[in-house]
Amino acid sequence: MKELTQKKWFLWLTKYWFIFPIAGFLIFEGGIFFYFGEKSYIAVHDNMDLFIAQFRMLQNTNSFWKHGVDVPFLGGISRDNLPSELSLYSLLYMVFSTYTAYILGLLIKVVIAIVSFKLLIQELYPEKYADYRPIVYMVGFVYGILNLFPAYGFAFASMPLAAYLLIRIYRKPSKLLYLALFCYPLVSYFSYMGIFILGYIVIAIIWLSIRDKKPTWALMIALVILAIGYVVCEYRLFSQMLLSDEVTIRSSIVNADLSVKEVLSEIAAVWKEGIFHADGVHTKLVLPLCIVYFATNNIRYLTKKQPKQILHDRFNFVMLFIVFNSVVYGLYDFAPVRTLFETLIPQLQGLQFNRTIFFNPFLWYAALFLILVRLYDMGIWQMWAANIVVCLAVLVVILTPTRYNDIYNTCYCRAYEYFHGTEVDALDYEQFYAVDLFTEIKEKIDYHGEWAVAYGMHPAVLEYNDIATLDGYLGFYSQQYKEDFRKVITPALERMEETRIYYDDWGARAYLYSGTDPSIVNASKTIYATDHDIYIDAESLGALGGKYIFSRINISNADEAGLVLVDSFTSADESYTIYLYELKTKSRKEE
Repeated sequence: MKELTQKKWFLWLTKYWFIFPIAGFLIFEGGIFFYFGEKSYIAVHDNMDLFIAQFRMLQNTNSFWKHGVDVPFLGGISRDNLPSELSLYSLLYMVFSTYTAYILGLLIKVVIAIVSFKLLIQELYPEKYADYRPIVYMVGFVYGILNLFPAYGFAFASMPLAAYLLIRIYRKPSKLLYLALFCYPLVSYFSYMGIFILGYIVIAIIWLSIRDKKPTWALMIALVILAIGYVVCEYRLFSQMLLSDEVTIRSSIVNADLSVKEVLSEIAAVWKEGIFHADGVHTKLVLPLCIVYFATNNIRYLTKKQPKQILHDRFNFVMLFIVFNSVVYGLYDFAPVRTLFETLIPQLQGLQFNRTIFFNPFLWYAALFLILVRLYDMGIWQMWAANIVVCLAVLVVILTPTRYNDIYNTCYCRAYEYFHGTEVDALDYEQFYAVDLFTEIKEKIDYHGEWAVAYGMHPAVLEYNDIATLDGYLGFYSQQYKEDFRKVITPALERMEETRIYYDDWGARAYLYSGTDPSIVNASKTIYATDHDIYIDAESLGALGGKYIFSRINISNADEAGLVLVDSFTSADESYTIYLYELKTKSRKEE
């Protein structure tokens, strides 16, 4: 009886062993982030300096559902420029505090990826799904924990769900499936993924109509329904993009113009390494496996005189898809192609159509799954080899210190502090936003919404703390405001050609720049500035309504720059010192 029970447990573990690493990771990640709380180390670039602050502004101003209102940054811009409220990710920030919402987003995206991948594989391998269950869950898991662009974590994680719905609709459409597809944009994002999913559907319609020798009406209907879903869920984006006459900074963005040789080099680079917003860390394990398998598998087809199988192999199709996305990425920086695109569709001028590269992380791990499936089909030893490979893939993701690997960075920094008895130079979430410090400052000056700018730190810090900013970071705002703000920073731009090009050719970061250093904003306790002079046009700042400058740098030429020091403030842990300056002359809005 005891032997029978042990055998049952062994069989159960063979089928469901994947539960332990998945549940263990989720419990560990959630435990770490909620144990350390806001003392966790969260990625700053395009995260704490951008989306987290924007969601906080929506919370502070209670503007998630409001219309016809402005939010207090970049001199006051339409709430429509910020994320839609019709999004499951936005919903988290409506319900929870900013930090809690962010952490829940990290955990939920893993669940979305696993469930989405499970549904897709059940549809593609209905008869073998039970046999493949461990690697189905584990590949979905490793895809879910990839440290991709956090604000669009749900959009990345749900890509297998989009594939599942479209395949089901093609095979056997139903009202329920169409409804699910209509709701899909709740976990997606149009300008990063949606527009390309629609494009891929168009390609699929053409290809399948030719192959099947009849129109694919089901996918045509799906195309329309999904497009309507995106318009409904992101109506604010579409109103700004298509119905507004305002000229935005998109019209003045200068893109790279590479030579053919440089384009080919860029294609190879993104195929091999991806980009930081979509870093699948596939280079370390998945890519070598795919190269070896691609070569051996196709050589086998040729030696067996089955060349047609090369064209019908799913693995080869996935690899071709990866190459296609990489080629599109490179062609975006080839002026003739980009110009042709913007001429044919002028409404999409400035759209980064090279974002097809965002689909590659999913495709790399789909390719890994196909390799593991074929190992499973070979026998018991190959099956366990496949299990080991997928576990190694998980470890690679967890232990690679990429930009958005918050769990690694938090564990590393906290362990360093514990073993060395000293803090790291990086700022944790709580120190970066310094809520207590800015609450003290606002109380001291009796702050009531006066316009301010940041110097030596990201304006997002002020935005998070409900301080109205004339500066800010946004990829879609008025070209006129960009030019008006440029007058403020012209003295700095004239001294730094690198910064001038950065602002004039892009301009999404309307910051006060240094006149001597390429960058003086960072997420560290130490201020890295070789010159403490500030180079601004105070009169132009006043013309925009500016009153205060919140600076992490003790400005040495404040008097000459038209500023007066109000006071300095230091946080309790001394990670921040803020020097508060006021314009000597009243702003035009105060007069």
